[in-house]
Amino acid sequence: MDLKLIKNILNLISDSDVDEVAIEEGDFKIKVKKTGTVEQVTYTQPMQAAPAQPAAPAQPQAPAAVDNTASESSGGSSAKGETVKSPIVGTFYKASSPDSDPFVSVGSKVSKGDTLCIVEAMKIMNEIEAEFSGTVQDILIEDGQAVEFDQPLFVISKD
Repeated sequence: MDLKLIKNILNLISDSDVDEVAIEEGDFKIKVKKTGTVEQVTYTQPMQAAPAQPAAPAQPQAPAAVDNTASESSGGSSAKGETVKSPIVGTFYKASSPDSDPFVSVGSKVSKGDTLCIVEAMKIMNEIEAEFSGTVQDILIEDGQAVEFDQPLFVISKD
């Protein structure tokens, strides 16, 4: 199944009242379940080599989960603030491309709605946005690292 077709399916479902869709085409299976404003996608297909396609930001965006407790930073020091967690499984990127500057760095001031990072899932670039204004205290993930659902990404102190 074509990546453009998958994106079209996701856009159609997000714009409709349908809550769940399952499609099977030979060995390819995709199941999309929409609950509230976050879409869940389950995708299975036999492993096969696929040509690399340039990644471009896509429409689906999921709000980042926020934990109101202080978090341990990756450097072992304690950073005070709220922990921003990954809302999806994927690959963490600090910038929109390898040549670009990171969206944020330690000490950056962010406003509600600012892009903190991108988590790529199934070749779809999901921008993770700040849910509140504050200052980035720590970045807990390295660029290009795989992240799990609910894994801490940032520590941000509220302004």
